[in-house]
Amino acid sequence: MARKAGSVCKQVSNPESPIRPQVLLRRSNRNLAQSQKMTDEEDESREIQGKILGIRKGADSGNATEATAEDVQSSGKEGLRFAIEGLARMERRLQRATKRQKLKVEETHLTETLDEDEYKPPDEVTTAGWKQRHQNPGVSKQPDRQDRAQRGMFGGEGLDLKDEAPVATEEALDTVKRGAARPPPVNSHYLPLPWRGRLGYACLNTYLRTAKPPVFSSRTCRMASIIDHRYPLADPDQPEHATKNRPDKSKAVDHELGVRFVQNLGLQNAADIVKMIRWNDKYGIKFMRLSSEMFPFASHAEHGYKLAPFASDILAEVGRVAAELGHRLTTHPGQFTQLGSPRKEVIEASVRDLAYHDEMLSLLRLPGQQDRDAVMILHMGGVYGDKAATLDRFRANYAELSPSIKNRLVLENDDVSWSVHDLLPVCEELNIPLVLDYHHHNIIFDPSKCREGTLDISQPEIMERITATWRRKGITQKMHYSEPCPGAVTPRDRRKHSPRVMTLPPCPPDMDLMIEAKDKEQAVFELMRTFKLPGFEKVNDMVPHERFDEPRPVPRVASATKSKKSKTGANVRRKRAVDEEEPAEADDTAVAESDAIKTEAAQVSEVTVTVLEFGMGGPDNRVYWPPGMEEWLKPRKRQSNKSTKSGKRDLEEDDEDTGENMEEAEGI
Repeated sequence: MARKAGSVCKQVSNPESPIRPQVLLRRSNRNLAQSQKMTDEEDESREIQGKILGIRKGADSGNATEATAEDVQSSGKEGLRFAIEGLARMERRLQRATKRQKLKVEETHLTETLDEDEYKPPDEVTTAGWKQRHQNPGVSKQPDRQDRAQRGMFGGEGLDLKDEAPVATEEALDTVKRGAARPPPVNSHYLPLPWRGRLGYACLNTYLRTAKPPVFSSRTCRMASIIDHRYPLADPDQPEHATKNRPDKSKAVDHELGVRFVQNLGLQNAADIVKMIRWNDKYGIKFMRLSSEMFPFASHAEHGYKLAPFASDILAEVGRVAAELGHRLTTHPGQFTQLGSPRKEVIEASVRDLAYHDEMLSLLRLPGQQDRDAVMILHMGGVYGDKAATLDRFRANYAELSPSIKNRLVLENDDVSWSVHDLLPVCEELNIPLVLDYHHHNIIFDPSKCREGTLDISQPEIMERITATWRRKGITQKMHYSEPCPGAVTPRDRRKHSPRVMTLPPCPPDMDLMIEAKDKEQAVFELMRTFKLPGFEKVNDMVPHERFDEPRPVPRVASATKSKKSKTGANVRRKRAVDEEEPAEADDTAVAESDAIKTEAAQVSEVTVTVLEFGMGGPDNRVYWPPGMEEWLKPRKRQSNKSTKSGKRDLEEDDEDTGENMEEAEGI
């Protein structure tokens, strides 16, 4: 022991070598008990730091004395304990502060009812609090708990949530409980039957999307792919391949190649719209929303492009088919298209995006009324702290739009900030139609004017004002309907659309109703089958994992027969009679299996379909899949023999166990 201590002292006395105290990592209950006794008020960091650095307490940095080995070792233990305890305190503070912030965000005012005299808008409350804090600092010297918690999270002098966490937990209301305690919605008993309107879905057809090859209008790419395709292919005479024929970056850059690449994606998307419209018409659907991603990056500041002339012909063909079948087509620009934003770059991008959608609808060359009905649905967007200022910016930016965009633009109430009563006066002022979304109204509404639910929003005085915004511009009115997912309680959960809807809203029976649901066309079929709407008899259930509208070759049988024959020969060689020297007759099991495969192959003959018949549901119109059975759209997954055999063994073992249990239960 003396020898070891001397070596340590020699190391410490060397001024050039760094001091590395020997820390004995031992799991001791005594050390844990001592660390738990340390309170937050103990501030020994300076003393421990001095011990770790080998500086005696009270000595200046200029004439510091060297520490002994025992001091270094003890200070190392204390420093380690202090560091562990400090990290634990930081973690607890961060977790509690984060929890409090989540509770603040998820709080809702739906269960709080204030008198008109007591009510103050959020902006007035904030302004009053600011004036009280800054103009009269003596009135409230202590900042609120939330501000102190935020400063503590980001390293400032914040609130220590360790002592106040139980109080915060008692004061914070449970979000789930608050959501469940919402007043019951006032739903209507009225159903718009007999139905004479058009039902539609948005952008994607689940049945056609899973076909082989898929039919959909949302093929897109990354911006990096556009940049990579500016380089010519390694072999320009051959088609592009993911590994064998990729863009060669050693060649010269050609920007036209990148534009042509993304334009070809748009042409494929537009070509599939024709198939989707004909599919919809076959099953009684006359209304569809076109995808905003049909032409990727068309409105981008750098990679954007005009649709004419390269897409004029294909879009004209889409419009011709839609006009022939009486199909209504609309669009819905994305959530980042906001004309009320205070940022100039957002306004410029929004105007470009609206111009792109307007050009796409104009190139359809629809006849009069169908062209007027091809509208662009837009949300007002964010509030940015002041609804009145946001509306003023929207008015100013709307005035600068082209007449073609103004003729197509309509506003929709959203599920975050803007209710029907916020937008209706603006729509009446600027001559903009208002799209009523029932689901959004059930989340964001004005309790002083209209309760949650479909009955109050469908009162004649409100519906007449909304309908008048459409009638003045000669556009056929449309509405949106969806339902929250089962079990949704919190506001965030209630915003999510359910896979399908169970009923119809109390809209006029001749309304163009857009069903916004996850299962797309299947949600429309669900309503048609539930309420026996026109066309319900055309839709039949799918055969699981089978499609009769896709080409299918004859199954291969030769390889299976050959393998079975070889196994049969082996069985003949292995299986011999007991009393004879010659082999016995072959086992008939393998031969029977081979005959069964041949019979099945004969029944499943080769299927050939034309281009017009592809993806159209086959002769029996089998296009409906029950709720939750989306796996029916794809072929059954293959299972290896090993897994199948193990599954059979498990099943046999379960049967044996079940039999034993039954015998015990019956007293056998």
